[in-house]
Amino acid sequence: MAGWVWHAGPMDTFGARAEAAARLDGKFDVRVLEPSPPAVTQPPFADDAVAGGDVVPLERPDARSWASLCEEDPSLARWCGDRWLAGWHRLEPVSGSFVATRESLHALAEHVVAPARHQANGKIGLRFTRGGFGTPWFGEDRQVRIDDGDLVVCEGADTKRTPVTTLADAARSAGIGSPGAPTDVYTPSTSLAVDEALDIDTAAAHALGEWYGFCASVLEQVRSESAGASLVQLWPEHFDLAVDLGDEAAGQRANFGGSPGDAGHSEPYLYVGSWVSQEGEFWNEPWGASLSYQELLAADDQRGRALDFFRKGRDLLANG
Repeated sequence: MAGWVWHAGPMDTFGARAEAAARLDGKFDVRVLEPSPPAVTQPPFADDAVAGGDVVPLERPDARSWASLCEEDPSLARWCGDRWLAGWHRLEPVSGSFVATRESLHALAEHVVAPARHQANGKIGLRFTRGGFGTPWFGEDRQVRIDDGDLVVCEGADTKRTPVTTLADAARSAGIGSPGAPTDVYTPSTSLAVDEALDIDTAAAHALGEWYGFCASVLEQVRSESAGASLVQLWPEHFDLAVDLGDEAAGQRANFGGSPGDAGHSEPYLYVGSWVSQEGEFWNEPWGASLSYQELLAADDQRGRALDFFRKGRDLLANG
């Protein structure tokens, strides 16, 4: 894959994968968690963070991990940690402005970001992108994403970053005309208040991006260990990052994901949503199992705790 300029910052040079390859002097075919150009025009209509590659953001027998490279070159750790490739840092408590920010960004996902992709190819799935979430590259190497609460629109090598004020202004900046979810595909969970000021706190928006980065890292690891897994995607109507795993015919399939919170959970949480009813101590929700943000914060090894939770759910389903 080739790469082009795609984000503002001190290393504003190439796409995510190209930037990573340059960081390693072009010695490896690398994979990262963030979508990279060029646009993928055939199913599944998005690049895959873990398909192929010499260096990948997880542990896999036929490739090296970014974590192993960080052991050899500690100077990589911070760079990888910022991108949730390795050198993982801890999640921190969310602020009092988190819920309002989450709700505003959810509205942006449903009514602006996903529609930008949908208008081009009929697809609505979003991804983790550094600092938040966004579309895969689509059309003529175009991407719409949220970074620390700002709207970022990429057109090939050109990048435009705009503070978010209202859905109407964001839609104009994204080049989609009027905001609004494609209701023939999904029923939005947020209201279409086009001129109402959105309540977005930069620190809370950054915390949301950190949550999605953490979840993407963990879910891609679990996905790589499981046959028949879907892509890890962020569905705009639910606003969670999730993957489907397991044998559906045997009643073992479930959604494995990370939610930033909802009406029943004021803070983020991990979940295993079984497609059939389950019984037992692990299954602590009517629809499956959850692991709270507070439990993650209390863990010495947060990523390890998350992996243990998902693997236990997967194994319980597989073993009946």
